[in-house]
Amino acid sequence: MSAGIRDQVKRKLALDFDDLGPKSLKNIAEPVHVYRVLYEPAATTGREGQAALPLPAKPSIAVLPFTNLSGEAEQNVFTDGLTEDLITDLSRNPGLFVIARHSTFAYKGKSVDVRLIARDLGVRYLLEGSARRAAGRVRINVQLIDAVGGDHLWAERFDRNLEDIFGVQDEVTNKIVEALVGRLASLPARNRPKSLEAYDICVRGRSLITAFTSFPDAIREARILLNQAVSIDPEYAEAFRWLAFVYWQLWAHSIDVTEENRSRAVELARKAVALDENDAAGRWILGYLLAYEKRWPESDEEFAAAFTLEPNHADALVMWSELAAYAGRASEAIELTQRALRLNPHPAGWYYWELGLAHYAAGQYEEAVKILRMEATYRSASRRILAASLAQLGRGDEAMREAALFMASTPNFRISHWAVAQPARDMEIVQRFVEGYRMAGLPD
Repeated sequence: MSAGIRDQVKRKLALDFDDLGPKSLKNIAEPVHVYRVLYEPAATTGREGQAALPLPAKPSIAVLPFTNLSGEAEQNVFTDGLTEDLITDLSRNPGLFVIARHSTFAYKGKSVDVRLIARDLGVRYLLEGSARRAAGRVRINVQLIDAVGGDHLWAERFDRNLEDIFGVQDEVTNKIVEALVGRLASLPARNRPKSLEAYDICVRGRSLITAFTSFPDAIREARILLNQAVSIDPEYAEAFRWLAFVYWQLWAHSIDVTEENRSRAVELARKAVALDENDAAGRWILGYLLAYEKRWPESDEEFAAAFTLEPNHADALVMWSELAAYAGRASEAIELTQRALRLNPHPAGWYYWELGLAHYAAGQYEEAVKILRMEATYRSASRRILAASLAQLGRGDEAMREAALFMASTPNFRISHWAVAQPARDMEIVQRFVEGYRMAGLPD
């Protein structure tokens, strides 16, 4: 390759070159300066063109979605649940930097070099594996890879009764932690379900909540599933906390605006924490709901407990950012969401919803519009904030169009209900939103 061709290629593709110097080639009289392409394509999951993320100071790891080897599509839920639970268990260790589940699931079903995945996520280590569930048994293969050095640090195969699945999860977690950071002080045990049927149902329900597809229908379906899970296992903390979040969504997002749903959400969240006070997600969900009750000291305590229990909890950081924005600390809210995006580089769309909200609270309407028009969040209820942002910028026609589209999917929305319900310590921030909503033509 000549220097001229090299320069043309570099302008179009993100490639590096090794200069091999002048070379004599057959049938060419003069020596030719040769460059060899160093091929390392960028990942194709949403961060194209961006520089590699720097490695954190502590050992960093991403758990890739386990492969379902059963040959039965319905077992995908179980395999995905296994992956998610391992991510949760690893995230509880303060000595590790753990990528959130939504970012690792961006690679599900894709054939991508592990080195490129590690570079894209900004981690050194990857855990990958497979699972086969059949006839009351489960077979799991796992391997821990150093994506920088290319070494397989640890691999193991487990063949157990299905009832031992949670013991296998604990064993895998302990061996990974020991391999990466040495032995740490033991962490409090998680509340585990007593029924595998309840576990399967809960995993299906939480997948509907975290995917945010076909909202609000997905929320109604999740309510049915999670009510089934807690009726089967009335001491299953995780099912209770997701059910609490479902009832809160029904109320807060104007799907079923009744005080019964609001009070039921808080009651269920308290139940979840009582069953497992060492579950970080249960603590932040309760803290978030208590903020809507204007019980600020209790809310702050629950979030503090969540971050102590699970320093890598990206979702908790984003939800805490919303409360910071409504407390008049918009800059802090933006910084918190950016921290969460480092833990979750390929997040669910609602991360951008919350980031757009924080920029609106800061009066940065152009930035809010840019974020809220991203494909990941555009067709969600974040449209109301987009409409308000456009209205604040004097783009009335666009604002009213977005407001109409929002109302088409959320016909019960009323500004008065929204304003009273917000977890706001700074009412001037609420009034800024109210002003934008009215300018966009949303109903009082």
